[in-house]
Amino acid sequence: MHSTPRTADVPQRFHPRVGANFMIKLIVDGRAILAKARDLSMAGLCLIGEFGCSDHTLTLCIPLPGDREIVTRCRIKRWHPDGLAVEFEQLDWDDLFALARYLHPRLP
Repeated sequence: MHSTPRTADVPQRFHPRVGANFMIKLIVDGRAILAKARDLSMAGLCLIGEFGCSDHTLTLCIPLPGDREIVTRCRIKRWHPDGLAVEFEQLDWDDLFALARYLHPRLP
């Protein structure tokens, strides 16, 4: 069973998040699972659903609408009752620029 940190333990976010109402693919224990992204930032994203992850890392395939697909390893930062939050482990420059192109026009 995974423990959910108390709200006081959640650090302040450095990167703003924007809504990301699109499907992504997770690779969990060697199998592909479709999931919906709730929000996205330059550092990570929040997924909606129950995924049965046994590991603290997974691979995500993020098809940015109108741009490229980003494939990256992620570390699970928090489990929520309705999903989980992940942090990207390492993105190359092309992936960082693609994320910035997606996020910039959607920032408040």
